[in-house]
Amino acid sequence: MTRLDQTRALSQISSRTGAKVEDIENIIIWGNHSASQYPDTHHATIGGKKLREVVNDDAYLNGPFISKVAKRGAEIISVMKKSSAASAAAAACEHMHDWWHGNQQGGWVSMGVIIEKETYGVPAGICYSFPCNVVNGEWRIVEGLDINQFSRAKMDKNTKELLEERKMALGF
Repeated sequence: MTRLDQTRALSQISSRTGAKVEDIENIIIWGNHSASQYPDTHHATIGGKKLREVVNDDAYLNGPFISKVAKRGAEIISVMKKSSAASAAAAACEHMHDWWHGNQQGGWVSMGVIIEKETYGVPAGICYSFPCNVVNGEWRIVEGLDINQFSRAKMDKNTKELLEERKMALGF
């Protein structure tokens, strides 16, 4: 579902700025597919320019944008009165395409992966969406990104939610 959320984020920014979707790179979906997921625009660009400078509206990017991306699936279900399964299926196909053919050069793809060691403050053993590069069918998490306080708080909230879900599901 991470690919679907990334597509929704691209669509929102494209609508807001008039930019072509293919000119928008590196919006990151951190976490899992839930209301606490975090679409991060701090590393993103539009046509090579910093996305946050192009949009020039931190209040929107830190509030309504995040909420709209996280809740878009529920909104579609409410309006259409049916499942968003077709959107999810299309996103799964796009995700597999990226995994098989690699993601575009210069940009990242957000992928829900199970990590073997703590990464970006997320503990090992949970499935969490990270920015990845995919080459020859091998994914690698993009390393060394600066995480500001705002992003850290959003990521920590999602991590806490996932750990609570795991505890409830597994009983530990």
